[in-house]
Amino acid sequence: MNKDSSLSIKIITAAALILMAAFSFYVGFYLLSFIRQPEQFRLWISSFKAFAPLAYIFITCLQILIPIIPGEPMEMIAGYAFGPFNGTLLCILAESIASIIVLLIVRRFGRKIVEVFFSKEKIDSLSFLKSSKNRIILYALIFIMPGTPKDLLCFFGGLTDIDQMILIPIITLGRLPSIITSTLTGDSFSLQRYDKVLIFIAITAILSLTGIITYRLIEKKNRS
Repeated sequence: MNKDSSLSIKIITAAALILMAAFSFYVGFYLLSFIRQPEQFRLWISSFKAFAPLAYIFITCLQILIPIIPGEPMEMIAGYAFGPFNGTLLCILAESIASIIVLLIVRRFGRKIVEVFFSKEKIDSLSFLKSSKNRIILYALIFIMPGTPKDLLCFFGGLTDIDQMILIPIITLGRLPSIITSTLTGDSFSLQRYDKVLIFIAITAILSLTGIITYRLIEKKNRS
């Protein structure tokens, strides 16, 4: 391939990424209003009828690819709109697809694409996951804990030398505890079972707090 062809491919790729980012930011800000009004989201997503699951998968993929929308509210909305079982399946499927795309993009474009969405300080805070002998175990442990920065971890995974066939199951199954508690909360809210909502929120808060503290301890230990 000559230099002109290579340059053209780079320009086209960059333009495609910019267009995707602009579109995703537009959709993202539009969806923030739905997060505040879950019933409106359920009515809107239901308007797609048989294609409602595909619409949700598409939106959730955008949330991970362009991480401006928090993941937990989208998971709660899945439980609210589709129920805990179907909502969990849709979350896992959507987040698996998006995570694979993220890994491929980061492996192709490197750190520069990660810095578009995250500060250098946040990226550097995970540098021990590239150098530690136990990086696979540490990465899996941190990812599975609720409360840890999963979008950042997903992007950062592409910067490591961990094999993709190992990373993909981690970033897919590692979201499961958070997904389950979030979809159960959303479903309980839709059924107006506010006692269960409070219970699931309390469980989520305890797990998240434990995850955050453990993550900070791991980060501090491996920085020293």
